[in-house]
Amino acid sequence: MKKVILFELNEVPWRVIDDFVQTNPESTLARVLPRCAQFETHSEDRLSPWITWPTFHRGVTDGDHHITDFNQNLDDVDAAYPPVWRMLAEQGVRTGVCGSLHSYPMPAELEGYAFYIPDVFAAGHECFPEKAEVFQDFNLAMSRSSGRNIDTGLPWSKALRFLAGAPGLGIQASTGTELAFHLLDEKRRGWPRVRRRTWQTVLAFDVFHKFLRQEKPAFATFFTNHVASTMHRYWAARFPGDYDDFGYSDGWVNTYGGELHFTMGRFDQMLARLVRFVDRNPEYALWTASSMGQAATEASPVNSQVYLKDLSALLLTVGFDPGAMELRPAMLPRVIGAIAPSKIQPMADALSDVLLCGERRLVFTALGEGSSEFTRARFKTPPMRRSPSTERPCPSLKLALKTCQWKTPPGKTPTTFRRVRSSSMTRGLA
Repeated sequence: MKKVILFELNEVPWRVIDDFVQTNPESTLARVLPRCAQFETHSEDRLSPWITWPTFHRGVTDGDHHITDFNQNLDDVDAAYPPVWRMLAEQGVRTGVCGSLHSYPMPAELEGYAFYIPDVFAAGHECFPEKAEVFQDFNLAMSRSSGRNIDTGLPWSKALRFLAGAPGLGIQASTGTELAFHLLDEKRRGWPRVRRRTWQTVLAFDVFHKFLRQEKPAFATFFTNHVASTMHRYWAARFPGDYDDFGYSDGWVNTYGGELHFTMGRFDQMLARLVRFVDRNPEYALWTASSMGQAATEASPVNSQVYLKDLSALLLTVGFDPGAMELRPAMLPRVIGAIAPSKIQPMADALSDVLLCGERRLVFTALGEGSSEFTRARFKTPPMRRSPSTERPCPSLKLALKTCQWKTPPGKTPTTFRRVRSSSMTRGLA
């Protein structure tokens, strides 16, 4: 039986793959695609990658696994429908995990694992082996600071600790050189900072590739969202002809039109390294999966997004102790926290008539049953139809809200895509 490397290329549809191959006929992807068996499936889930990936990993739809967001308590669902890496490890199949969604917390027993690096929404930086923790600590800090749009700063203390351990984690000299030139380019032109998410993936892949070569597990996963995050923002720049009404300037298209191919190019470099590994180790097969796809919807800029900046102030305003909800990592504009089950309905009732600045409702949702002591709940702030100032009070809540302006500089998180139910999987590089 073949050993398997599962490359999880989140949300990338055939449209993007075919476009890259046609434009880059000498690429590794163009060369190996004819050797691959290709499959397309239909997702019956609600369309969100943190729902469709658990379906892919567990073999049941969200009607059974009930995973709808990050940092839910997974004890019950793990017992009923465990993810594939857990099933394999418990059966003695040596397994490696790097970044797959909902892979946190760490397994209690690590005997069956060659390595284990949880996803970027992990609440802590624990990894196996422990030497990977300096990378994960930096990785999580970067993800937290750029939950929606890229933060211009760097967590220098964590970055320096990571750099000190980088040689032992497989970070290539070429990666360090290219990253240094990238940071200089950020200083010179500014807009290339949108590529930081891609560089996080490049670093993560170096770490994964090191452990893969060193440990040679029978099953290994690697997850990346770097292409999907670019599609979210710049689909319209690559495919402006997809839209009847186009709200972006020629300058915006000229600046960001190459970003999708830049991210696919980095995927192609990772693919090339894995193909070489499989060719040298014929006991392996390489699979690539996307869990779902994307397509065009409309090309109209969103002017602003209101973020919940001070959870304690919100809780106090609606009559709850600031400690009633303990924050967990989440993707903005969501805010996820642990809360006692007995407080879920009272909090929902208290928030039911609250409007943000008299305009839009704050969405509050319970996320599963959790344990007897606490469960998870989610706040989500909606996009605002007008463009308020960067910081302004919300009189109805006496709450400071942080508003992220998306008109300047251009290109930050436009609404240019929709998710689609088909997902693709490439398999069989033997």
